Amino acid sequence: MAKRIINTPKAPAALGPYSQAIEVNGTLYISGQIPFVPETMTLVSDDVKAQTRQSLENLKAILDEAGYTFNDVVKASCFIKDMNDFAAVNEVYAEYLGEAKPARACVEVARLPKDVKVEIELIAVK
Repeated sequence: MAKRIINTPKAPAALGPYSQAIEVNGTLYISGQIPFVPETMTLVSDDVKAQTRQSLENLKAILDEAGYTFNDVVKASCFIKDMNDFAAVNEVYAEYLGEAKPARACVEVARLPKDVKVEIELIAVK
């Protein structure tokens, strides 16, 4: 089993001992992305839609680096701080993954890294 580590400066650096993504046997596993601006490693905004968009842009940068697109995504996991933001998160999410329609889970969590409102992870297959 060959394992390829994916890393790009176009997405935020890992905040701990993990990789942005790992590709194994044509499957790409992308670590959860929070809404940090890669260049500054700071939160994009307090607005949940802006946070969702930045998280998805970070995921797109990793997909691009690995040679994948959102159409290759088969599973998404969304973690949100407040389920009342579900519709707002979905609105932005649909702009990026609406056509791909991967399987998905969306759960409310007590707390996310750096107290952000949203974190999204993906699995993509070639």
